[in-house]
Parts: sequence; C-alpha cells; structure tokens
Amino acid sequence: MMFFPLSVALVIIIILTFLIPKAKRNGKCILPPGPLGLPFIGNLHQYDSLIPHLYFWKLSRKYGKIFSLKLGSSTMVVVSSANLAKEVTQIQDLAFCSRPSLLGQQKLSYNGQDIGLSPYNDYWRELRKICVVHLFSLKKVQYFSPIREDEVSRMIKKISQQAATSQITNLSNIVISLTTTIICRIAFGVRYDEETPEGRKFNVLLKVTEEMLAGFFVSDYFPLLGWIDKLSGKINKLEKNFKDLDEFYEGLIEQHLNPDMPKSMEGDIIDLFLRLKKEKSTPIDLTLENIKAIIMNMLVGGTDTSAAAVVWAMTALISKPNAMKKVQAEIREMVGKKVRSE
Repeated sequence: MMFFPLSVALVIIIILTFLIPKAKRNGKCILPPGPLGLPFIGNLHQYDSLIPHLYFWKLSRKYGKIFSLKLGSSTMVVVSSANLAKEVTQIQDLAFCSRPSLLGQQKLSYNGQDIGLSPYNDYWRELRKICVVHLFSLKKVQYFSPIREDEVSRMIKKISQQAATSQITNLSNIVISLTTTIICRIAFGVRYDEETPEGRKFNVLLKVTEEMLAGFFVSDYFPLLGWIDKLSGKINKLEKNFKDLDEFYEGLIEQHLNPDMPKSMEGDIIDLFLRLKKEKSTPIDLTLENIKAIIMNMLVGGTDTSAAAVVWAMTALISKPNAMKKVQAEIREMVGKKVRSE
C-alpha cells in the first residue's frame, strides 16, 4: 500500500527538478543549437564520458562550432574553433573564468579556497599574485632545479635497469611516479617511495582524491535528488577522503612548524606559505585552510595532468618514427654532450 504515495512523491520531485530551473530564469535564454534531450535528464543518456572529445567532435559536425547540451538541470556550452575559444578565454574571459560549483571539488578545496577552483574575485586575484611572485618566479624555478634533475636521473636509471634485464617498461607508471615525487619534494619536502607502505598509502589517498574531484554526484545535476548520493555511499566516501586529506595536511604542517624539521623541508612550498602567514606580508590573511587547499592544487593539478601530457606526447612520437628521429636529433644538437639539461 506504500507504493502509491511513494510513486506520487517521486513524480512530484521529478517535476519540480525539471521546472524550478526554468522558473528562475529572467526572460528567455537563447542557447546555441544542440541534440534534443529527454525531460528531466536532458542529454545525460547520450553523453559518452569515455571518449568525450570524439562525442563533441561528432556533434560539432552536425550542429556547428558552438552547441549546447543539457545535463540534468545544468547547461553545457561547447565551442570547437580557435576564434570561439579566443572569444571565451580572452574577450569574454570574465563571464567564463569561474568554474561550476561541484560537490566533490567544493568539499576538497575547503569551499573554493584554493587557486584552481576559487571563483573569480578579489581573493583569487591576490592568491594568484602570491603564486606568481613567490612560486613561479625564475628564482624559485631554479631553486628547485636540483630536485628535478635528481628525480629524472633516478627515472633514467630505472628504465636502463629494466632495459638491461629485458623487463617490460610501463611508461605511464614511471612518468606518474616521476611527476608525483617531484611535486611532493617541492611542495612539502618529502619523498615517497612507491614500494614502501607510506608510498602505497599516499598513492591510494591521491587516487581516491582524484576520483572524488572528477566523480559523478547526482546532486550536481539534480539538486533535489541529493539523497541518492547519501544512499549510494558517495557522501560517506567523500567525507572520509576529506578527513584523510585533512589529517595528511595537518601532519605536514606540524612537521614544518617544528623547529627541528628535516632540512629537506626548508624552503619548500608549505614552508613558504607558513612564513608568509606568520609575517602577514600578503594583502590577504592566509589561514591554514587556505594553505591546505593550495596543497591539494599542487598534488592533483601537478601530478596527473603533467604525467598525462608527457605520456600522450611519447605515444604520439612512438606512433610516428620519423617525428621521433627528428626530435631526438634536435635534442642531441641542443644538449650536446651534457649529462643533464633542462
């Protein structure tokens, strides 16, 4: 007998979820053309999350260089030409520069207190200035050069050992390990060996974090159905990941506040931000949550994306031997007999 009222409640929720976004609009919203979607879910059933670039390319051939999709209650506009990309990223930059507020990203960035997920505002502008002056300056890049050289040497040695014993080399794993280790040493002065318990624990933490940041939460697309995230266990998993990350950050910060901290931590990014916080030498009052959110940016933004770029570049070169030979010749010409060169 409970079936009827539950069915009615579900229908009401679906109707409200579909109608409320329309009621909030002021006037008519003219969108670019796009594929016809279904009520409530829009184009979610058509979206190919495994190869989105090919999916978008096919749509651009049918609907033009700018088209729109409906993903639940959210609208996505896709541009696929150089001129439109310039319009979005340069001419209309202020209208498009803020990212959408997604549950996983907001939670792990302490409600957008980082530089990657913060909305465009005074806080973001000041934080960007701090990063440009103190993190991305030529002096700081040169300061961390020995770390990069050391890790690249370790990687080359490992590849050479595997080649000498005819082992299979997994380039993806090696490059991910390289970028992760470099970021860890630069950001908080710690080197995690992937073969140690601490290294394996850190890699699991990083993997779950990436999963939560890029994961699908029903409430991001159907706000009134957020209870599904709780029933599915996604909220509990997100909360646990946030707790584990926060404890990880706290441990690093405590080590850096210790007068007897390891020498490897002197001058790293956490040390820099803690010093700026103590000296109050920035226009914004840095908090520990700000610093934790920035650490998250360093970990996620500096590891997987950098590794993916290298792996795809190598994949493209391997598939084109002539291009590979040309690149090798140019490198030998520029580097000469130097053992190391950036």
